[in-house]
Amino acid sequence: MPMKNKWFLIAAAVCVGCAVFATIAFKPGIDPIPTPGADTFDAASVGRGARVVAQGDCMVCHTAAGGAPFAGGLPLKTPFGTIYTTNITPDPATGIGRWSLAAFTRALRQGVARDGHLLYPAFPYIHYTKMSTADINDAYAYLMTRTPVAYKAPDNDLLPPLRLRPLLAGWNLLYLRPGPVADDRSQSAEWNRGRYLVDGAGHCASCHSALGPIGGERSPAFGGGHIDGWDAPSLTTLLQAPKPWTREQLALYLRHGWSSEHGAAAGPMGPVAHSLSQVPQQDTDAIATYIMSLQQPAAKATAPAAATDTARIAAGARLFAGACAGCHGSAAPMMTAGGRPSLALSSAVASDRPDNLIQIMLNGVPWSHAQQTTFMPPFAASLTDAQIASIAAYVRADIGKRAAWTGVEPRAADIRKENQQ
Repeated sequence: MPMKNKWFLIAAAVCVGCAVFATIAFKPGIDPIPTPGADTFDAASVGRGARVVAQGDCMVCHTAAGGAPFAGGLPLKTPFGTIYTTNITPDPATGIGRWSLAAFTRALRQGVARDGHLLYPAFPYIHYTKMSTADINDAYAYLMTRTPVAYKAPDNDLLPPLRLRPLLAGWNLLYLRPGPVADDRSQSAEWNRGRYLVDGAGHCASCHSALGPIGGERSPAFGGGHIDGWDAPSLTTLLQAPKPWTREQLALYLRHGWSSEHGAAAGPMGPVAHSLSQVPQQDTDAIATYIMSLQQPAAKATAPAAATDTARIAAGARLFAGACAGCHGSAAPMMTAGGRPSLALSSAVASDRPDNLIQIMLNGVPWSHAQQTTFMPPFAASLTDAQIASIAAYVRADIGKRAAWTGVEPRAADIRKENQQ
């Protein structure tokens, strides 16, 4: 082939590539609409939308500490910097008040804002795209009838290259598969409903899956992740817990944030359980049915390694007796009358990492709503990192009967610093 023709083909390929990239990276804006009045939405649709929004836990992410519901401003810390959630109240200037249903649908299905800019995947549109048209319509009706709040979130603080939103087009090519997924006819209606909620509005894999170098969910899904300094446990090894989970226990835990056989929801899972307490029981039952279908076989029990740091464990026993046994000791009223599970059954104690137990000791389990069934005060101000490490060593070895963690004290210092930041 003559050199002239080769250069022509290369130039043509480059032009085609640029055209394809421009098509996926630059989206047209959708014209704003006059902000519709709340009375223009069907009451039944608004009611159904409340259920969809609770399934997606939308208010938790789109509400800053001390801020108005759905007004945004919550900082989401990522390995690439901090992203602040947006205002999704119907305020016309700072929220979605001038978004049409078509613009709202495009955001959930394709990750594109009304004005055409690409959204960061901290907004889990790769999951929301699987939602039905009916559920998206109802969610829109519900959000557009909330109280408008004039509030603009702070600007995102990201690494400089990631501030160029068109680069997200490449990420979308790798991870976005637009559109709902058909039911699996070989499975029950409840199983299909559970998969729809877990993979769609619930976006469970966003927290419970490991992330790759550019923030995409690694396969297989649900193998466990890390979010906001907490470990999100694997959802495929529930049969390997100190006491294997059952479908009924998981459904109860999702509804109430507490299980008599496993403990209480803490950290990011606490607000999720609160949101799920507002959906019909058949939703949480379906989620539990689907998740339990993903389980790996129970592992054979192995004897824990002998504890070696006996001095630290002994110090932890003394600290536990003074700071913790009043609630968590075997003879404590909360345990005998309240039917609380032993710490030996806690996923935080059984985990391969000490992060969740450290977080619970530092932050406690705050009281956030009237229906909450658990509370624990924080000990960040009264326990040093060394004392936290000693209590963790005692609980892990003596109560949990598990092999010791390593590096707990420096990890406690790191988590404390991250929490303060």
